[in-house]
Amino acid sequence: MRIGIPREIKTLEGRVALVPAACGDLVRAGHEVFIESGAGEKSGFSDDDFTAVGVGIQPDAAALYEAAELVVKVKEPIDGDLQHLRSDHLLFCYLHLAAEPKLTERLLDIGLTGVAFETVEEADGSLPLLAPMSNIAGRIGVQVGTYLLHQPQGGRGILLGGLPSADRGHVVVLGAGAAGGNSARLAAASGARVTVFDKRQDRLAEMMAIGPNVTALYPYVETVAEYVARADMVIGAVLVTGARAPHVVTRDMISSMNDGSVVVDISVDQGGCVETTKPTTYKDPTYQVEGVTHFCVTNMPGAVPRTSSQALCAAILPYVQQMARPDWAERQALSRGVNVRSGEIVHPALK
Repeated sequence: MRIGIPREIKTLEGRVALVPAACGDLVRAGHEVFIESGAGEKSGFSDDDFTAVGVGIQPDAAALYEAAELVVKVKEPIDGDLQHLRSDHLLFCYLHLAAEPKLTERLLDIGLTGVAFETVEEADGSLPLLAPMSNIAGRIGVQVGTYLLHQPQGGRGILLGGLPSADRGHVVVLGAGAAGGNSARLAAASGARVTVFDKRQDRLAEMMAIGPNVTALYPYVETVAEYVARADMVIGAVLVTGARAPHVVTRDMISSMNDGSVVVDISVDQGGCVETTKPTTYKDPTYQVEGVTHFCVTNMPGAVPRTSSQALCAAILPYVQQMARPDWAERQALSRGVNVRSGEIVHPALK
């Protein structure tokens, strides 16, 4: 199989889908691997690092896509990528098509097969290729939110962990999966009061076990509204596999929050679980609604590209190895991950 790794062109996106060591494994397995020149630089991997393991360097995107059968990238294709994609390409990356109807139409028009990292699903319901980036996004959400609470950033001027004679900050986390769980753990470790909402009892129990400063509750609408109104920071981490995220926090709930509070919506890639969410980039990451600062960057893990690339590659490599085989579609986890194929929508959540 001819495997191509393009340079990511989304705003301030520095990740690379496959690190040199992984490419070396693929080359040793008999595959041809190509990478666009400079694709690994922001993650700390030079072209020489890739050539040392037998990877061919392509000078630009046009040459890379021309050489590839299987295209492995990180983020969904945008205009600079779409012009090079062909119907015979097998595309493997994060797609998040439920929130991108125009992109969906473009991929249908091209007629390629698109397998989304976020919908590759094992028999136990786990999403192994979404988890590593969710783990990172959950931590980044709290780190960034903590900074945005600082008064010079327009925040309430609150130190999350508090001090003797000073109140602790209050963090509300919506969803206790990989992203929400990591947010809750980091916020709790800082000393904040943390309230986590989830529908699954096993996840609620796991959150309660973090420590005495964590409360875990079922997301009744009135209860969510009550706690959001008192929150200094709200982290949105609600996920429905392959589908658009439901709005758990309404605009009215946002208007009930104190000025200078912060919302971080990690669910923004799937449309956002906060009604006032709109996608942003690291070039212009925040905006205010009803006096509340919103951080809704669609590629949060891109801020730490070396860590993210290493973590993502370790998760996807076994699946790339499978996709490089003619019978890859017989692997149920990958079959469940197919979003579009030959001009048709395949994934049930997108239908």
